[in-house]
Amino acid sequence: MKVISLNTNLTNLIKKAAAQNREAQQQLFEQFSPTMLSVCRQYVKDLHHAEDLMLQGFLKVFINIENFKNEGSFEGWIRKIMINTCISYLRKKSLVNLSDEEFIFNDAATENLENTSVEDIQKLIDTLPEKYKLVFNLYAIEGYKHAEIAKKLNISENTSKSQLFKARKWLQTNYHKMNQIKNATK
Repeated sequence: MKVISLNTNLTNLIKKAAAQNREAQQQLFEQFSPTMLSVCRQYVKDLHHAEDLMLQGFLKVFINIENFKNEGSFEGWIRKIMINTCISYLRKKSLVNLSDEEFIFNDAATENLENTSVEDIQKLIDTLPEKYKLVFNLYAIEGYKHAEIAKKLNISENTSKSQLFKARKWLQTNYHKMNQIKNATK
């Protein structure tokens, strides 16, 4: 019964927010902003820029909220807006210049990260060059397929695959370096 109650409350909040009810918009913002800041932070290293992008994303959410058809997750709908806002920002800043280079894509074995903290993993992801980070986040974190990434970023599937391959190699190399530094300081 709680699930139905919560769903009804969310549906009512969405309807009120669509009717420009500021309190409902504030409640939706408070409910989803921590998660959406995390989403923006995955794409943009600087916290202040990530916060700005999240706010821009929420502005788009509230402008277009009447377009939400209650088909699927509202959080998922917001998440797509946040991702698209981040991608637009990266394109405008010319941080994403993915070329159509052809590379053979071999699925590299990833390291066992069980003993690595979330903060260390985020730091590793933050070391990625922006073009690798964008594809890595879309594929590994958001679950997009290479065809979807290619369409979203206007690149070929092979470029998406090569950027993911490079991102994985980058992460493996820096993971090894991080562990060597940790082991040397023990």
